[in-house]
Amino acid sequence: MESSSATSGASTRRAATRQKLYEAAVTLIAEQGFSATTVDEIAERAGVAKGTVYYNFASKSVLFEELLRHGVGLLTASLKEAAERTAKDGGTRVAALDAMIRAGLVFIDRYPAFTQLYVAELWRTNRAWQSTLLVVRQEAVAVVEDVLREGIEQGEFSEEIDVPLTAAALVGMVLVAALDWQAFQPERSLDDVHAALSRLLQGRVSGRP
Repeated sequence: MESSSATSGASTRRAATRQKLYEAAVTLIAEQGFSATTVDEIAERAGVAKGTVYYNFASKSVLFEELLRHGVGLLTASLKEAAERTAKDGGTRVAALDAMIRAGLVFIDRYPAFTQLYVAELWRTNRAWQSTLLVVRQEAVAVVEDVLREGIEQGEFSEEIDVPLTAAALVGMVLVAALDWQAFQPERSLDDVHAALSRLLQGRVSGRP
């Protein structure tokens, strides 16, 4: 029987291997597309044997599905942590949303290739992983929905707010603005982009007080 430390060590090694495969897959697929990317290339880029890919994932499609689940899971956790930290510090729900916008920008700045793939896959149809993608997308949006509902309950936001659509709009704003920033305005700093989106959130675009 394996000791708990041996089991823990094996689990850590497997997690590290899967992370290497995720990073290799996301880079290759961003460069040349899903169909053109082979398991051999993923294994070579990750520095592992081809058999290691199949040991961890049943197929290339399963690897990509798990990659989407893993990546959006990281984004969701980042958004949730930002909201919880703001609440712990006694901040408003607007402050929580602002902190979530920044957390989203930090995530996208760190994982630009994954974000590009995620946004592209959202609009595709007939993919094997489409149902999984919709589930994990909803998990990310639900974190924003929770803050909006709390704000309505506390009287910070209007009861007329369409919570699902507003939450989706906020997430979409961050995703698209960040991709535009990186592709067409890379000279801007993260603080600069965050400040612009913060003004939108707080309704200060019109110049009124």
